[in-house]
Amino acid sequence: MAEPEERRRARVLRAYRAVLASRARSQASHRASFRMDLVGAVLVGLIEFTEIWVLYSATDQIGGFTLAQIMLVFGLSDLAFSLADLAAGHCDNLPQYVRAGTLDVFFLRPQPLLAQLMTSDLSLRRIGRCLVGATALTVGLVLNDIDWGIGTVGLLVLALVSGFVIFTAQFVTAAGLQFFLINGSEMTNAFVYGGRYAATQPAVVWPRALLLVFGVIFPVAFTAYLPVSTLLGVPGPLGLPTWLGWCAPVAALWAVTVAGLCWRWGLRHYRGAGG
Repeated sequence: MAEPEERRRARVLRAYRAVLASRARSQASHRASFRMDLVGAVLVGLIEFTEIWVLYSATDQIGGFTLAQIMLVFGLSDLAFSLADLAAGHCDNLPQYVRAGTLDVFFLRPQPLLAQLMTSDLSLRRIGRCLVGATALTVGLVLNDIDWGIGTVGLLVLALVSGFVIFTAQFVTAAGLQFFLINGSEMTNAFVYGGRYAATQPAVVWPRALLLVFGVIFPVAFTAYLPVSTLLGVPGPLGLPTWLGWCAPVAALWAVTVAGLCWRWGLRHYRGAGG
């Protein structure tokens, strides 16, 4: 008799949780190394924030945003990216898996290939980056005069979830393109990690080419800048309406669609490590 679908899914989730828990325990067991990794991740995040602080401390505002306001943009985008990096950053390992033939082993397992790839590793050090983004976001919420209400909280939650989905979709899109590129991870990383950096800046300072790339094709502008503009009532780039920040779920849906197409296209193109 066939196993009920609900029971099968529960069994699969338990298996994934067990695998991730074992990897987390193995990293945490080496306490000194784990602490150094966390400190290193926090320092990298602080260095990136220091760059923002230096730029905005030298002038009253850039792109219509003050230092206190840009902390909201930085914190929201950095937290969303760090969470996505924690969940899907292992997709960067796909080129190594293809060259080593490890990816072929994934095909032998009765689990979705993408789920296996995303759970193939767990880097707890990335939690340190999450702490930097969460701290910047909290400080930004305290420093800015925000009219709190259900709509405000809903917009922040919507932006964070949508940002996480958009950045996760970028990792999947980059992984899908690796099936076609030879040692092309640096090129795709320019869009993934370059998009993360662009998301921490006001879109009004982007050149028109970047507005097209990071505003439409890879809609990172919807991860923080546009929601924060809606929250603070700051006009958007090119005279766009301030309510555009509420459209973050639409941008997330578009990013997921592009990621799904790239991933399926790449899988159909793949013929195995032996060619």
